[in-house]
Amino acid sequence: MPRSKDLDTIAPDDLIVVDSVPEPKKPTPVKKTVVVKKTVPVIEEPVVASDNILAQKIYDIFGHTKSPFSAALVFPKVFSFAEQNDGEVVLLALRSHWFTNTSWILMAIFMFTVPSLVPLIPIPGLDGGLRILLSFTWYLITFAYSFEKFISWYFDVSIVTNRRVVDIDFNNLLDKKFSEAELSKIQDISSRVSGVSQTFLNYGTVLIQTAAEQNVIVFEKVPFPGKITKLLQDLRFSESEKDKDGGQE
Repeated sequence: MPRSKDLDTIAPDDLIVVDSVPEPKKPTPVKKTVVVKKTVPVIEEPVVASDNILAQKIYDIFGHTKSPFSAALVFPKVFSFAEQNDGEVVLLALRSHWFTNTSWILMAIFMFTVPSLVPLIPIPGLDGGLRILLSFTWYLITFAYSFEKFISWYFDVSIVTNRRVVDIDFNNLLDKKFSEAELSKIQDISSRVSGVSQTFLNYGTVLIQTAAEQNVIVFEKVPFPGKITKLLQDLRFSESEKDKDGGQE
């Protein structure tokens, strides 16, 4: 059978060399950088005021107080009052200066020492049993007197919130008076410091004239009357600016 001329003649035993086909390159594994996002817990700070600048200003004026028995509590964390509204923040809680307690404290100390002085006074017919009973009764009266005075001082407070000023007169367990006025209704603020003790210990009375039903609110014998007056003036100015902005809108 005739063969085509264009075909190469290959012996049966000749090796057929086949060019090797390069293997396809494996793709270089791409190193994936895994970014692990750490979720940082957000610690919510207690809301101290709607305006952080105002909050810092109050701290600059009064500083920080930690003792719950302080006469001036700045943004107290464990302080509230029954008439407090939702969202209302207590900026400042004031009590009478600690020096105003010296009179009843001295009286209480004297009353506690009276039973120890009774044996020095010869009283006919006062035997041991009756003496013990009278001493116990006297100590009970002294404790009740001291406790009532302390409670009256502790709960008789003047309060400045982000919305109003409040005065709670807690005369005793059966007599409580509540007065309040919105910051926007404050018309005039004045303070008075009189006497040697008030001058040297820096406490006095702050008078707040208002357009509310209670036209005068008095913070009696509170510490730093000048600072309180400045704070109330700033709050009143802030409220008036808010009213102006609201009116323009």
